Amino acid sequence: MGRAPEALDVPDGPSPAAEPPAPATGTATDAPAGGGTAAAPVATVVATAEPDAGAGPVPGADGAQAAAPASDPAARRAPADPVRALLRHHRELCERAVDPLEIAAGLEAHGITDRAAARYRHRDVFSLAEELYARVPRAANGPVGAPAEGRAAHDPGHRAAWTLHVLLPGAACLAAVGVLRATEGVLGTGARNALTAAGALLVFLALRSALATGPLRAPAGSGRTALYTCWLLGYAVYGEDLLALVLGGGADGHRPGTPAPLLGLSLAVAPAAWCAHFFAVHARRKLGGSRALEEFGAGVRPVLLTGVALFLAALLPLMLLAGLGYGGYGVPLSAYALGLLFFLARLETAHGLPAPAVTALAAACAVEAAAPALLLGGRLPGLDLLARPVDVLVAAGGTGAVPALACGGAALALLAHAAVALSRASAHHRH
Repeated sequence: MGRAPEALDVPDGPSPAAEPPAPATGTATDAPAGGGTAAAPVATVVATAEPDAGAGPVPGADGAQAAAPASDPAARRAPADPVRALLRHHRELCERAVDPLEIAAGLEAHGITDRAAARYRHRDVFSLAEELYARVPRAANGPVGAPAEGRAAHDPGHRAAWTLHVLLPGAACLAAVGVLRATEGVLGTGARNALTAAGALLVFLALRSALATGPLRAPAGSGRTALYTCWLLGYAVYGEDLLALVLGGGADGHRPGTPAPLLGLSLAVAPAAWCAHFFAVHARRKLGGSRALEEFGAGVRPVLLTGVALFLAALLPLMLLAGLGYGGYGVPLSAYALGLLFFLARLETAHGLPAPAVTALAAACAVEAAAPALLLGGRLPGLDLLARPVDVLVAAGGTGAVPALACGGAALALLAHAAVALSRASAHHRH
């Protein structure tokens, strides 16, 4: 009986993964699958029917069934197509993906690194994701509207829409401040309090609208930060006066608070959104041009630091303008640190990392709440040591040193975490 025709086109020379050819002692139909000819490469095996491992013998080109003997070491090794099992395990991810980059991000989120990709005969996660994406039929690659949603982020009309939304908080706060300044000395205390409450509600609604769209939009079900945000904003207005009252031993007249930080932070929502957009767009480009996870991480960290620097550069003049509106208020370090903390917390939340943001905000609130509590506790007999740290801090930097330390320390810790967490591909598959 003659030799059966080859079912696959086999390249010249042995495959690197193939066993040395065994000497042919019988006919062609009696030869083992790994003997006589070089083993087909992975790309050739992928193009065939790809039977499951252990599914039984595979029909040859002439209809005969050629099965490898049980004694052949190659037959007892891993299946010829290890990517097939990975595809079955992550089929839902591959079907929903808009492009291979989203699959690479999902694989990394499941713990598959470049080193692990070598087990699937790929040099990195990106090439493995490209093969997984190619194996899924195009009609099954995600919902029909997914590509349109991906393009919407780069559409000029879409950018104009969310730009308008992020300008609303600053405009609402300016309007509220303008009305209060215009009615000063005209309306009574009750009417002014009502106007203040109405202005605060207007700013809150505008801020909620700004955070519901654009680059600052967080995924559904993200961390609950509203309580911590309200505490930090309230402390920015009344906290230093409260601390001064506790240090002085009682009230020493009417203290209206310092609303300038609220105006500066409201105006900073727009540059925060654009800096977040800058980071998301450039990180996505780095993701598309990288061929290894380490390469992407090394390229995206400078982009993150650039985005943070741009935001700080925009926050400085806004705080100066807000201070000028309240009689030369200046730029308190505490309000500057609070703005950086809010920006980093929202940036991580928008990229699907709400837990670190909540932790940082809660830690800042805890430090600010602990300061007056320690001062009051230090007045008890024998517990004067409790107030010593706060006394030293206030003596060195004034009452503003407490929120500056609380917000600045939390912001630096969050920046260090973001440099690691946001340099992973899994943090960018939504953008």
